[in-house]
Amino acid sequence: MRYVLCAFPLIGLLSGGLLWGWCLLCRLWDLTGLLPAVGCCLLPIIVSGGIHLDGYCDTCDALASHASVEKKQQILQDPHIGAFAVIAVVCYLLLYFACCTALHMHTQTLFAFVLAFMLSRSLSGLAVASFPLAKDTGLAYTFASASHRGRVKYFLLLLSLVLVALALLFCGVRGLAMCVAAVLVFAYYRLRLIAKFGGLSGDLAGWFLQVCELAMLLALVAAQYMEG
Repeated sequence: MRYVLCAFPLIGLLSGGLLWGWCLLCRLWDLTGLLPAVGCCLLPIIVSGGIHLDGYCDTCDALASHASVEKKQQILQDPHIGAFAVIAVVCYLLLYFACCTALHMHTQTLFAFVLAFMLSRSLSGLAVASFPLAKDTGLAYTFASASHRGRVKYFLLLLSLVLVALALLFCGVRGLAMCVAAVLVFAYYRLRLIAKFGGLSGDLAGWFLQVCELAMLLALVAAQYMEG
């Protein structure tokens, strides 16, 4: 448990690797139309079991309440799903699916996908090891309190820098756009979102992971059209 957060980016490597394999199978079997994009949209959710998307939904419900910090924390702990969470997840999946249909899934893009999944988890683990926590219970507290926060923080920071360097080196403009998007979401996460809830929690970590990956995907699509 002291160093388990350091392994979090390996889940991103698994997700990206499976997505790469799915795209290769689609090419081998000559699957066209919407099927390749459906796989790209569903595979990350299947790998994670939807746990991060659950945190995204809870956070969207709490944010839509515009209530006090204490009330937001209560909404995060409520097992029921609200209308705003349903709206948010439908919009999220539609936008993610649309971006997957727009991307040309060649080698550079697929490599960028792998880096994006790893970078989002590296930054998420860095946040858990570095940011103030909202409460002394929950999944985020369990990981943060059991970890060697100093070593984990510096390892994940170094890994994030390595992933950014690889993106810039092998993906060019697309890699740059993807990294800028990730940094902007991370900055918002630290400077604005954490303050709205009085600290980090597992649900907020899920929100960050989903939004960070969507922002990087949007950046890849934008860079693709700019290059085109």
